Amino acid sequence: MLSLTKSGEIVMTGSIDVLVVGAGFAGMYAVHRFRNLGLNVKALEAGDDIGGTWYWNRYPGARCDVPSLEYSFGFSPELEQEWDWPEVFSAQADILRYANHIADRFDLRRNMQFDTRVASVEWQDDTLQWKLTSEAGEVFEAPYCVMATGCLSVPIKPEIAGAASFRGEVYHTGSWPKEPVNLEGKRVGIIGTGSSGVQAIPELARQSGHLTVFQRTPVYTIPANRKRMRDAVQQEFREHYREIRALQQVNAGGVSNFRPRKSVRRTEEAPRVPTRLLDLTPEQRQQVLQAQGLGALLAFRDVNTHPEANEVANTLYRETVRRMIKDPATAERLLPKTYGLGCKRQVLDRDYYETFNRDDVTLIDLVETPIDQITDTGVRTTSERYELDVLIYATGFDAMTGALLRANIRGRDGVELKQKWADGPVAYLGLQMSGFPNLFTVTGPGSPSVLCNMLVAIEQHVNWIGDCVTHLQATNQRTIEPLPGSEQSWIEHVNSVADGTMYTAPTCNSWYLGANVPGKPRIFMPYVGGFPRYRERCEMEASNGYPGFRVAKD
Repeated sequence: MLSLTKSGEIVMTGSIDVLVVGAGFAGMYAVHRFRNLGLNVKALEAGDDIGGTWYWNRYPGARCDVPSLEYSFGFSPELEQEWDWPEVFSAQADILRYANHIADRFDLRRNMQFDTRVASVEWQDDTLQWKLTSEAGEVFEAPYCVMATGCLSVPIKPEIAGAASFRGEVYHTGSWPKEPVNLEGKRVGIIGTGSSGVQAIPELARQSGHLTVFQRTPVYTIPANRKRMRDAVQQEFREHYREIRALQQVNAGGVSNFRPRKSVRRTEEAPRVPTRLLDLTPEQRQQVLQAQGLGALLAFRDVNTHPEANEVANTLYRETVRRMIKDPATAERLLPKTYGLGCKRQVLDRDYYETFNRDDVTLIDLVETPIDQITDTGVRTTSERYELDVLIYATGFDAMTGALLRANIRGRDGVELKQKWADGPVAYLGLQMSGFPNLFTVTGPGSPSVLCNMLVAIEQHVNWIGDCVTHLQATNQRTIEPLPGSEQSWIEHVNSVADGTMYTAPTCNSWYLGANVPGKPRIFMPYVGGFPRYRERCEMEASNGYPGFRVAKD
């Protein structure tokens, strides 16, 4: 029910216990969980339907990098038994269909409001409520607020001179239109070769007349499993899902690595790889690569922690790519040489390197010839002009913190989250921030988030938040927020476990550190210590009465 205040604000009246921002998988499960706890919950979503990441990222080739049978919710055994995945690693459209099935099956949309972008989130010291105001001026209030805004939900574009003058079609992979984009016969340019670019480039090459790839930094990428899902494998997973969910809880990345016992043919079973690359002779390393491909390099533990092992892996990778590319000059431009394997999020591809053997694909190295300006008809580098009909930005996201900061959050005494995070995000367990009572973040900075199977991380976070709210109500407490010391000690721990890994190597500049956003403070944001270690810390807090938090009646 709506009412109008004296100041002209449109206010949502009626008792709301929990406001959720976002209707991706995190927001969807939050609605389901809180509703089952008997709470009145409302989710606000900027898009016109559910799906989050999989709603916005509709670009050609978009696909998940976690096996579909694992990238699924475990809260409902009935859901596990009734959904069929078409591929081992499913595409965006299939994942969005899965999200829609969940929304329909559990009637989630009745607690959601779409086309509602939140413009501000403000704590009311007098009423102990969160006040959320939409861009349209609609106001919502509730004692608890859950930011389910996603880690990769704010697309960014580099500032390039003349960008606004381009007269052709312009797209960003992170906000691809719902309507089909016709590229047939068109001259297409794409800026960026991160995960989205690597997935999109092979498909764009097939669809367009000519594709020009503007690459700033070469990427390490390995071929994705492209097999169709076999019914026997899917059925065996269904029979063992309780075991699989338990295995996910004790795996560093939240993936069970369950191997079907009955349905996998013996010929598909790969030989076991030794845990240290440095323990193998050069001949043995080549044998492993020939048998298992580039992905085998990721199985060696010392590659991510030992500089010598990492450089051996880098060399093996480069040698393999050189053999895949027909033109030696193009091959050299595609080789990462300024950072090591494991520094950035691992990319999976389908025909990425093979695409650069096509006559209708041109690779431009922006280190050799930087973009001078975007013109009304294309892109001009320091050496040449490229006439284009379509320009696509695959330039990534303001990761981990972008959506939270864009929401204009203010806590106690009007303190801005932007002010608190001026030197980088400070949060306890990626769940809450001191000075922002009853505000929860799902997979926020300082949690495993993007280094984990996201659906496993989402379920763990939302369950923890639900249990926390239940505890407050059962003990007649009204607010919870971390103690400042808890925040600081956790951030120190997050950074200490990242030290000595490739993620924080001196040559590594990744979006994990905010390096892709000019002016963003450099701080390592996700938790590298593994999902089990993180989960145990969260459980310890809850089972001991939240000693790292201030729990109060005010």
